[in-house]
Amino acid sequence: MTNSHAFHLNLLKIAYNNLTQQADFKDDQVESVNIEFLNQFASLVEAYEQHQPGAYDQGQDVLVRMVRSYPQYVHLVARDLFWLFGGECLHFMSDEEIGQFQQLDEALSEAEAQQHEVDYLQLRQAVLDPGSDTRH
Repeated sequence: MTNSHAFHLNLLKIAYNNLTQQADFKDDQVESVNIEFLNQFASLVEAYEQHQPGAYDQGQDVLVRMVRSYPQYVHLVARDLFWLFGGECLHFMSDEEIGQFQQLDEALSEAEAQQHEVDYLQLRQAVLDPGSDTRH
């Protein structure tokens, strides 16, 4: 079973690891602003992992900063994280994406209201990619 928090934490860690492999963040002469951004991202991962209340605001700040300062790397971050952190991050999502994630939230709420055990990954796949035969 995959819960939502574990799923999103994994996406954050993947995004961070992907960013650390980019030239702007791993060259011998990394600019201090880039190091500071990576530190901010690492702090977000830790805050989210520890369920800190400010993690969602911090997530918005990090993702918005990334879109504005590093648009060439936005594709390295799962769209789920833009939805998760919400707020200004939603401005970077299409109406179709927002609608799909709203459906996912509604399906999750309905399952929880009926006290069904929910595998978040399976539910996500059923809602966001209903025609897929692939199972994670």
